[in-house]
Amino acid sequence: MDYQRAQDIVASSKEFEVSYNGVSIWIDKLHEDGKTATVHLRHAHEERSEVDVSELKEEYLIQ
Repeated sequence: MDYQRAQDIVASSKEFEVSYNGVSIWIDKLHEDGKTATVHLRHAHEERSEVDVSELKEEYLIQ
């Protein structure tokens, strides 16, 4: 994912499905370096990790 798309997702009032290494995550914060974000697993709010935004993937749900 590129940094601009990550910003759009964070700023949106809609819910998006985003994954990191195949695991569903929430983006908590985008860092000013334009390359990293703090994320947490959707079901484990206390564990946070800093990851490269380029490794995040937007999952498209089939409806």
